Amino acid sequence: MKKSKNTQSTDQVSMNETMPHQINSPSFEGTGIKMEPPFENKHGVIIGDSIYSSPNSPLETWTKDTDPSIMAGDDWVHPTNDIGWNTSENRELLEKKKKPQAYPFMHPTKDVSKGSD
Repeated sequence: MKKSKNTQSTDQVSMNETMPHQINSPSFEGTGIKMEPPFENKHGVIIGDSIYSSPNSPLETWTKDTDPSIMAGDDWVHPTNDIGWNTSENRELLEKKKKPQAYPFMHPTKDVSKGSD
């Protein structure tokens, strides 16, 4: 029996708070944002599995009579596996949520390196 190449699944697709299969995906590690697994929306389409083709998707059965608004709304956007996270602006937002590299060895209110240079 031949296994389908694009089998959709709601299994977790991340590893160590990142998407290793996406070259420009950011790391959510240390941001307080937890990677979320894929979910099935009300149209029976799996969102966030990184397989962008689904037999239940209106994109696969599009006709001149299809109302484009059917694909509008949060039901079509995954909170952590969305192409928007790959933009430099959103990656910067994630970087700002991370603790500094020196954490936990830096003093929270005193600059202990003052005068050492």
